[in-house]
Amino acid sequence: MGQFTEAEVHSAFGRADAIVKTSKYIYVFEFKLNGSAKEALDQIDEKGYPIPFLVEEREVIKVGVCFDKETRNIGEWLIQR
Repeated sequence: MGQFTEAEVHSAFGRADAIVKTSKYIYVFEFKLNGSAKEALDQIDEKGYPIPFLVEEREVIKVGVCFDKETRNIGEWLIQR
């Protein structure tokens, strides 16, 4: 698909679950199992996962995803610009 994807990307305070880079955007993903998408977004902010990408011209978009153990599918997601 022409997108650059990295998993378990280290930062000074932890690891982002996934980073996806496109020509216009950098998506920072955090995944939770039976947590909440809000908890995932909060972790992105608390751990500073987007900080290394703020010097780029591309817009950074944070994505919190919660997987539901019972349905074995995505339960909810939130996107924050």
